[in-house]
Amino acid sequence: MATMNSDGSVNTELVVPEVVIRRLPLYVRVLTQFSSQGNSVISSEQLGLQLHMTPAQIRKDLSYFGRFGKQGRGYDVSMLEQQLRSILRLDRAWNAAVIGMGRLGRAVVSYPGFAPEGFNILAAFDINNDIVGQNISGLRVQSISRLATAVKKLDIKIGIVSVPIDHAQEVIDALVESGIKSILNYAPLSPKVPDSVNVNSIDPVLSLQSMTYYMK
Repeated sequence: MATMNSDGSVNTELVVPEVVIRRLPLYVRVLTQFSSQGNSVISSEQLGLQLHMTPAQIRKDLSYFGRFGKQGRGYDVSMLEQQLRSILRLDRAWNAAVIGMGRLGRAVVSYPGFAPEGFNILAAFDINNDIVGQNISGLRVQSISRLATAVKKLDIKIGIVSVPIDHAQEVIDALVESGIKSILNYAPLSPKVPDSVNVNSIDPVLSLQSMTYYMK
């Protein structure tokens, strides 16, 4: 991923570790909270306390994208939030589609937290003819055979996969063939995709299994 220099130019040589990219939305969340409380400046120490990280790690993360703060003065909350939103491309709206309208898919399309953050779920799909045609949370469920047409018509950039594991790979293949480059995958598998496609998989069971290690 290209990064932004302090003068606004683009640095195409520096590769940012994925773990750093995944932390940036956490920084944005804390900055938004600080801004809503009327705070105009925040230090790396304050950010560290909120995120259970060291100030040094925060400064290192942010240094990939330029120089934002001044020593002894901290970071301008509004400016840093705006810059990080721009880096993450959160300064625009993104259209998404959900494939798989079982219990999980229905919960996803009915969740009210996506739209305020700029993620608009505009379409829902399923392969079950008993579900196709239903209206769920204001969306008319379409056959997955119409996926490519809807992606183009609605300018959909993100696919959300909430199908059983047996169908997950073929659904992801269909998304890739439709031109989708970003996929949020709830199915418990590691899908095969081209290098140009980014897949973020969420498996609550794995999270629970890792938690039980600490229950001694």
